[in-house]
Amino acid sequence: MAEETLLYEGKAKKVFATSDPGVVRVLYKDDATAFNGEKRGTIVGKGAINNQMSNLLFRYLEEHGVPTHFVEEVSERETLVRKVEIIPLEVVVRNLAAGSFSKRFGIEEGTVLERPLVEFYYKNDALGDPLVTDDHALILHLATEKDLAELRRLALAVNDLLIQRFREAGLILVDFKLEFGRLPSGELVLADEISPDTCRLWDERTREKLDKDRFRRDLGGVEEAYQEVWARLKGGVAR
Repeated sequence: MAEETLLYEGKAKKVFATSDPGVVRVLYKDDATAFNGEKRGTIVGKGAINNQMSNLLFRYLEEHGVPTHFVEEVSERETLVRKVEIIPLEVVVRNLAAGSFSKRFGIEEGTVLERPLVEFYYKNDALGDPLVTDDHALILHLATEKDLAELRRLALAVNDLLIQRFREAGLILVDFKLEFGRLPSGELVLADEISPDTCRLWDERTREKLDKDRFRRDLGGVEEAYQEVWARLKGGVAR
């Protein structure tokens, strides 16, 4: 195979061109960052787990009507995806209070919210990915009104489906971050990944944290937590 051109390298992935201009190859890394890159480290095996877990969940979502960029898994750490123009908004869905939401509003972590909350954050590392309102997004030309409505609709659909899928594995989906991209046709599709890097996942019985918060908060057992989530998802049965 001819050497592929590196198009982009982020905190957790490398993206390469392929012979198909509409498809790119994504390589997942073991690098870990938190607090907008202020904390850095390595989570051994994370890249392989996040890649395979994301693909399993993308296939599940596709089967239930959610369009994604997924094309084909080519190895434990590599996947082919459709090339998209990423919308510069991170879409966060919260089911329970945790993290920055708890800090901002003084709500005890673990409090169940009356309904799922959708938040938008401007994807800009230099600015610290600030929380934005719909009006901010429109004035800054980050998305159109139609885009925002579709992002909300898709995010809530994903939430319903993931809650069910994770519940089958004995996990609580506390909150999660999604990214979306636009195809040349104009269609918005789910992109990036779905993993313990992007989801807060707690054990349904003990409420033990099984996600990147173990790295953020120096709780230890980070690799074991990622492995546990992946094992449960593959088996589909709570342990």
